[in-house]
Amino acid sequence: MPEAPISFPLYAQIAGRLRSQIRAGQYAPGSKIPSEHELSSHFGVGRPTVRQATQLLVEERVLERRRGSGTYVNQAPAEVDLFSAGGTLASFARSGLPLESALVGTPRLQEIAADARNPFAGKHAFVVVRRSSLGLAPVLLEEMYFDPSVFVGLAELALDVRSLSELARERYLLTLRAAEQRFGVATLDAARAELLELSLGAVVLKLERTLDFTTAANAVYAELYCRTDQVLFSQRLTLGRSGSLQVAGAELPARALHDA
Repeated sequence: MPEAPISFPLYAQIAGRLRSQIRAGQYAPGSKIPSEHELSSHFGVGRPTVRQATQLLVEERVLERRRGSGTYVNQAPAEVDLFSAGGTLASFARSGLPLESALVGTPRLQEIAADARNPFAGKHAFVVVRRSSLGLAPVLLEEMYFDPSVFVGLAELALDVRSLSELARERYLLTLRAAEQRFGVATLDAARAELLELSLGAVVLKLERTLDFTTAANAVYAELYCRTDQVLFSQRLTLGRSGSLQVAGAELPARALHDA
C-alpha cells in the first residue's frame, strides 16, 4: 500500500513558497517583502496564516522584522569551511573574510578539571583561548588544549595571528593522522556569552575536535563556539570511488575524520 502523502500546515506551505521565491531571487537580500495584507491576497489565505509563515522564516533567519518599517530578506551570511586542512584562519581567508583574532588572557599550563569529553581531564595541558571577529562582531570562540610534552614552549609563541595547523607542521614537525569531531549545540554561560556578545543562555553551534598526529595521539583538543547568525559554517563532502565520503581529497572511513 503506498504511503499517504505528508500533510503540512497551511502556514508551513506558505513559508515554503516564500522561501522558494527568495532562493529564486524574486526577493533579493536586503529587500522588503510585501505586507501581510498583500501576501494574504496573493496566497488567498488569512493574515494570521501569513503572520505564522513569516514568523517561521524569521526564526530561520531567512527574514527579519524591522520595527515600524516592515519585513526584509536577510543578507545571506558568508560561508566558511571551518573544517579544512588549512586551519581556521586560512578557512576565513579563502572565503575573503577579514577575520581578526585575539587571545583571551594569557596561554597557560594548568591542570584540567574532570570532563568526560576532554582527553586532558585530570592532567596538565596548555590552554589557549582565542576569539575571532568579523568587523565589530565576534563570530568564533576557540578553547584549545595542547599536550605540553608535544608542544614544548607553546605559551611563548604569538598564537593570536598564527595558524595553529601551520605551527604544528612547521615548528613541531607534526603530521596529522586523524581527527574526531563532534557537532552539537551549547547554551552559553555568562563568560562565553560576554565574549561572543550574546545574551546569557543563548544557543550556538558547538564543535568538539580531537587531533591525532602520527607521533602523538590526542595531542590537541578544542571546543569551538560558533555564531551562525554572522557566518554560515559548512563542509563539502564528495563520494569517492570506493563509496566512502571524501573531504578535501582525503578519503574517510565510517568514523568521520576531519583536518583541523
